[in-house]
Amino acid sequence: MSDFDRALKIGRPPTVEKLFPNSKALLVSGRYIDRAMRKKGGAMTIAANGRSHLVIRGVLAAAQRADAAIIIEIAKSEGGANAYCPTSLWNMARQVDAVMNELGVTVPVAIHTDHYAIKTQADLEAGKVEIPSIFDAGVTSIAIDASHQPDDENLLANIAINPYIPEWAGLETEVGEIKGTEGLSSPEEALFLIQGLNAHNIHADWIALNNGTTHGIEASGSGINVELTEEIHKALEPYKVSGAQHGTSGNDSDRLRAIAEKTATTKANVATALQLLSWGMEVNEFGNAVMDENGDLIKIKGEGLGEELWAEMKAYADEKGIKGSNFKKLNLPFENKILGQAREIRERMTKRVEEFTYTLLTEVFNAGGTGSLCVQDILETGSYNPGPKAEVVEDKAEWTEEKIRAKAALICSDKGPEGDFDE
Repeated sequence: MSDFDRALKIGRPPTVEKLFPNSKALLVSGRYIDRAMRKKGGAMTIAANGRSHLVIRGVLAAAQRADAAIIIEIAKSEGGANAYCPTSLWNMARQVDAVMNELGVTVPVAIHTDHYAIKTQADLEAGKVEIPSIFDAGVTSIAIDASHQPDDENLLANIAINPYIPEWAGLETEVGEIKGTEGLSSPEEALFLIQGLNAHNIHADWIALNNGTTHGIEASGSGINVELTEEIHKALEPYKVSGAQHGTSGNDSDRLRAIAEKTATTKANVATALQLLSWGMEVNEFGNAVMDENGDLIKIKGEGLGEELWAEMKAYADEKGIKGSNFKKLNLPFENKILGQAREIRERMTKRVEEFTYTLLTEVFNAGGTGSLCVQDILETGSYNPGPKAEVVEDKAEWTEEKIRAKAALICSDKGPEGDFDE
């Protein structure tokens, strides 16, 4: 029996085994993806936002070429109950599994729910029902995002929802909304969240920060604050938590290489760049949109979408007042028309995503070869659950609700402006 077949036999979580009993797709816990990057060192992998089927195909083809363990994800706002993308929290694993079997993809892949927002008590109660349902549908990793709330409420929400997440699953937490240069995260805030979770025997694989980026099309050019990220990750070293980098679109390759080399980041979310590439938009070398004098996207003739379909999509956007980053809301109404195009158009859309992703994985993120490392880790562990990286070092008695609120009151922080900063 080959190493891959042995890993397939033991590495898939029970929910995945139940859903896909005859599959040859190695869908694994997000924990394994993180550990593969840490094992290689100075490496992070793509967490590709699978807003559309053709993007998913392109990313998976690139991962196989690069022998890179990767993550496919969709945010709650994009693929949840009020979805504006055709890929949902309940069909994403099915799409990925089908494509992996079709294309013969053998690298390990995690299925990640990004930005599972908990903004209110009602969100928390709904999550107790909904979160188990998405794991039943093949999700293997989740980001709990209560960063919209004050520090104490953020921590308490993470603690309250944790019993509803499988203990084998990859886990991301977030401090500070992703809102550009305002409301930057601090080591104090990050430590408060991670220490409080540790006291309750909750060990996040990743923490997401507001370290200077935005979701969507990068307009400011300031991008990731590498030094701040490095400082926060160093403060968190005793807790062995890795970094999740949001808002990579618009950051140049040197800055992304610096994040991989100088920080503990192992997961880099890429969304807008993949969407624009598949559509055939003009982008710069790091995937950010090139705009015309009217602030509109520039379509390259003969690349991506067919010209007639793009004209229809653009007319729809103009009618609805959709511009800039909100072009992502064209995914749901136009997915079937996109899939109904001629094969050569679909294939060129997929290929453009594949080439960009392959370059990211091999020349920028340093993720090449991590697929094999991940398989070896599964074999050495002998289980679908590698367990947490860290041990409990904090005293739970010091992190009761009363003490959490008292500690939070002493934190000096600037959360930045109010607004809608969802992915």
